[in-house]
Amino acid sequence: MNIIINGEVKTFPENTSLMQVLKELSLEGKVMAAAVNMEIVKQDSWNECVLLDGDKLELLDFVGGG
Repeated sequence: MNIIINGEVKTFPENTSLMQVLKELSLEGKVMAAAVNMEIVKQDSWNECVLLDGDKLELLDFVGGG
C-alpha cells in the first residue's frame, strides 16, 4: 500500500501501524507528533493506529531556537 509521508509517497505492507512506519524509517524516538489525514494521533496510540492505502501522514519534530 502507498502512504504519503510529509508529501513523499512510500510503500508499506498492508496492516502497517504508525509505529511500524516510524521504525522502518528509523524515526522511532525522533518524532514528537504525528497526524494521519490531518488528525493528530497521540503517541500512546501509535502501535494501534493501522494505516490504510492512500493515507497522508505528517511527522513533526519540534526544534528549539531563537
